[in-house]
Amino acid sequence: MAKTERDLLRAEFVSRAGWGDAGERLLAGDASFRKYFRLSRPRGSAVVMDAPPPQEDVRPFVQIARHLIGLGLSAPEILAEDVEHGFLLLEDFGDDTYARVLKAGGDEGELYSRATDVLVALYRAGERSLMPGLGAYAGEALIEAALLLPEWYLPEATGRPTPPEETARYVAAWRECLAALPATTETLLLRDYHKDNLLWLPARPGVKACGLLDFQDAQRGHPSYDLVSLIEDARRDVAPAVHAACLDRYIGEAGIADAAGFRTGFALMAAQRHARIIGVFVRLLRRDGKPDYLQYLPRVWRMFERSLEHEALMPLRAWVDRLLPPELRRIGADT
Repeated sequence: MAKTERDLLRAEFVSRAGWGDAGERLLAGDASFRKYFRLSRPRGSAVVMDAPPPQEDVRPFVQIARHLIGLGLSAPEILAEDVEHGFLLLEDFGDDTYARVLKAGGDEGELYSRATDVLVALYRAGERSLMPGLGAYAGEALIEAALLLPEWYLPEATGRPTPPEETARYVAAWRECLAALPATTETLLLRDYHKDNLLWLPARPGVKACGLLDFQDAQRGHPSYDLVSLIEDARRDVAPAVHAACLDRYIGEAGIADAAGFRTGFALMAAQRHARIIGVFVRLLRRDGKPDYLQYLPRVWRMFERSLEHEALMPLRAWVDRLLPPELRRIGADT
């Protein structure tokens, strides 16, 4: 197959980094424009992140990776970088993603406990966890992200555009719900903290046994958000006992004084995340031609409905029940 201009640029980067003699194979792509390649040679391996500008920017990944390492966590070491062209050479954490280890029968309780401990460590780090210039994933930013539900899912379900007045009512419902969010200490949010972005590194001690990837969209916000991402995963059912244990573990180990308030925040962050993901999966279908994510919609809807049972979410539940009754929550159910 003829090499593309991007292939040639990547080969030049790899050669400059001193890995020109290594074999290369595609590891993975994801829902973004990024691709990952493993470089292998007798004395070791490394991973190339290929993140083409202008769609992608590797600078946040570099900054946050080094910040996380400084906090004593396992982010990949940056071995070489070409920010202008969107290439990074990364430490290779291997193939043992949480997804792969769990599928092979790994101890779900142990894996999720260790991942929860990473989040506890970020909470305990306090202000040290927050980098200068981090955006806040709170308030109107949460609502804007959750607008993907009326913007993408609702038109797909009904076959017609969402009336502007209903979008306005949706926003008003969210504002009312978030007004009930108890005050809490903000922490660093990795934003996409789930089994596909975590690596099991059991030879490393403590929290370092959980390797971190895909954190370039990190922001600051409610400390429950990443815990929601972890234990309410769109792609996997987490055992109820493990879900409960991780929530209790976080509250206990982090020393959360207002446990009820934290659980209210957890329900709100869960509803926001699930509403956004429901919209994202339809957008991936319609805008990007990626239908595979529809298979996860029934699970996300179940978790969204569960979060809406919390009393703090009554205004949003009323909107969802009126605009999206159960018969309109079936997209993806038969895939």
